[in-house]
Amino acid sequence: MSFQAYLNNIQAKTGKSPDEFKSLAEQKGFLQNGKLVPSVKATDVTNWLKDEFQLGHGHCMAIWALFKGKTD
Repeated sequence: MSFQAYLNNIQAKTGKSPDEFKSLAEQKGFLQNGKLVPSVKATDVTNWLKDEFQLGHGHCMAIWALFKGKTD
């Protein structure tokens, strides 16, 4: 599955776009000015996404990659 397909599936499941996830992550303190806060670990983000959005691990890691700057 391509990275974009993961993002499309996440949006279909949650109703949230990648930009909306970035905004939510800023509110949670995971991102600052669009960049990952150095102390934030992948587990912090994946636990949040699993708990709040019921995403599977692969989809959570796609969001983590998005936060790290992956674009394609």
